[in-house]
Amino acid sequence: MKKRIVAVVVALASTAQAAGDTVKVGFCARTITSAAAPFAIATKMGWYGPGMKIQLVPVPGSTDCVKLVATGDLPYSLPSIEPLPAARAQGVKAKIFYTAYQGNIYGIAVAKDGPIRAIKDLKGKKIGVASMGSGGVHVARGVLAMTGLDPDKDALIVVAGEAAQAGALLRAGEVAALSMYDTQYALIEAAGVPVRFLDTGPLSRFPSNGFLALEETLRKDRAQAVALGKGYAMGTIFAMANPQAAVKILYEVYPQTRPSGKSEEIALRDDVKTLLARAGHWRLEAGGVKRWGESSIKDFDAYLDFLLKWNVVKDKVPATEMVTNDLLDDVNRFDVARIEAQAKAYK
Repeated sequence: MKKRIVAVVVALASTAQAAGDTVKVGFCARTITSAAAPFAIATKMGWYGPGMKIQLVPVPGSTDCVKLVATGDLPYSLPSIEPLPAARAQGVKAKIFYTAYQGNIYGIAVAKDGPIRAIKDLKGKKIGVASMGSGGVHVARGVLAMTGLDPDKDALIVVAGEAAQAGALLRAGEVAALSMYDTQYALIEAAGVPVRFLDTGPLSRFPSNGFLALEETLRKDRAQAVALGKGYAMGTIFAMANPQAAVKILYEVYPQTRPSGKSEEIALRDDVKTLLARAGHWRLEAGGVKRWGESSIKDFDAYLDFLLKWNVVKDKVPATEMVTNDLLDDVNRFDVARIEAQAKAYK
């Protein structure tokens, strides 16, 4: 496992060195999608500050994103919190310092016209995830246990890949359900596979991914971490105010995200839908918080209690040991109204 995740970073090392002073950030998916629009916008607008460049490193899932930060192979990543209690229990001193997705981006979905109506109907079925390192694995296990099923015996969690690949397996009945996240479901539907979401109880109320770093990094490179969070926050506000411009900037900064085999109009339409699927979870209202990047301690504690209750995590670790709001006063030193006006006027 260590060799595999380190290889992800090594493969891109020469690019980082050629770019100069580049800060690598683990993007916890195999491919960069329109969910990366805030990074692209902050890059385009120079919002990270002079001389600071962000390089997104695709990583198979949140578990690997946590491991890469723990080993020092990446200074930052953007994982969900489920793998972090085990890392903390093993002595990894790392914290989420900016919650990016205030609402939980994960959910369980089935084919829209299929026979599955509830989680209990997944007994004896296969549930597809993007990778075995994805937060979708933890979510599936928790939801199965919550419904009275044994995640180790009553269902089989398998790798289904991402986007169109996962959609094809769902349509063919190779998997009965998917445990993925908002932008993946948007991409699956854009590939022509409509889905229906199952009731996952309290899951949607819990917070999701955030920027993770070692505590030592937050002490030594505090200004850099603040710049990362601030640029991302400003890019998020811009993207919500003008989704079309956000996607066009995404294509400019990350050309590999432009879909092939589609007209410009259809590509833009589909990627705006994907961005909007994520935008609802960016909003402060989704987490009941007041500042960009704020971590709701009570909501993280509630989620960790949920994961512990259903045996998804083994260790009781308080949220205060895994998230911090100490950087947020500096992160939020910008004019929200000015950014929204700039976005709406952008051509």
